[in-house]
Amino acid sequence: MKFADLYAGQVLEAGHCTVSEADIIEYGRRFDPQPFHIDKEAAANTRWQGLIASGFHTCSLTMQMMVEHVLWGSESIGSPGLEYVKWPHPVRPEDRLSLRVHVLEKTLSKSGRIGLLRWKWTCLNQDGTPVLELVATSLFAIGNPDKDG
Repeated sequence: MKFADLYAGQVLEAGHCTVSEADIIEYGRRFDPQPFHIDKEAAANTRWQGLIASGFHTCSLTMQMMVEHVLWGSESIGSPGLEYVKWPHPVRPEDRLSLRVHVLEKTLSKSGRIGLLRWKWTCLNQDGTPVLELVATSLFAIGNPDKDG
């Protein structure tokens, strides 16, 4: 999706992915080896009462949906950061996730060569329960780089 196609107030629905128990354990072992991410039996005895995905795994899955369904083919050149990130509900094995994106603000840099989007991403499980909420700023290259220098 191109920067020109996006506008403040717009809501985008994007992608689906199913999270397997094996994916949760593999990600946890590599990047967040806490018992409730890597050990089904140990996880059963935690406040979560079962295996849950790392919040950063949820971020990665959400980013994958965002790239595949919104940013692919765009002029995206990255992000200076997030205002906040929250995990209001855990992701469990076999959850089916989807993404809802609200465009909050669309502006141009003073030079007019960089587009800025401030948007809220909400990842939802199959019941429509939010499992991730974040507000990001994304940068887009616009104009003709050969002409603009």
